[in-house]
Amino acid sequence: MTRTELSDGLTERLPQWLVPLAELASSVRAEQLAPRFPHPPDDARPAAVLICFADGSQGPEVLLTERAPTLRNHAGQISFPGGASDVEDDDAVATALRETEEEVGLERASVDVFGVLPRLWLPPSNFGVTPVLGHWSTPRRLKPRSPDEVRTVIQQPLRLLTDPARRFTVVHPSGWRGPAFDIGTEMPLWGFTAGVLSRLLDRVGWAEPWDEDVVRDLPDLT
Repeated sequence: MTRTELSDGLTERLPQWLVPLAELASSVRAEQLAPRFPHPPDDARPAAVLICFADGSQGPEVLLTERAPTLRNHAGQISFPGGASDVEDDDAVATALRETEEEVGLERASVDVFGVLPRLWLPPSNFGVTPVLGHWSTPRRLKPRSPDEVRTVIQQPLRLLTDPARRFTVVHPSGWRGPAFDIGTEMPLWGFTAGVLSRLLDRVGWAEPWDEDVVRDLPDLT
């Protein structure tokens, strides 16, 4: 699936609240989602993540994972499920669905893919990451299938992500600053995942005004 391709009737199957995001997917630019590092270099390793939405028990929700603390890259961080592409994967959609099924047990056949966002650069690990948008119409509680990769599965209500009291600016020891979310975990949602989510919320019109001058340091979990 390319960024401009949607299966016939898919938008009609989506809940109404997701239609604006489906319409945005084909036109949003990399610079609008990752202004600091929008374009991966030629040697970036291909990868994909699944930004999967559902109507959960507390309303619309998005699927996140808490990465295992023993991982080499981005250990302990909150992220979308996903990972590096395999040679057997047909495209980024195949990578995102395969990785999500392997990590949290979400069957790929149960996800309606309704958009593909621009490929973005993740400098610390030199991945060129393609975010894939999906809708899961029959949600259930998930748990890690691959404990070496995923510590916790988080099915996060969007109403908590848009709560201004849970939003702040985080400061990394390197001096890097960016948007962050308090989602009830010891480590906040920050970095690449928080940046993409924050800018999607803004562009779709779901975000509420929040105080970017509220600044917190990252917790030291070592």
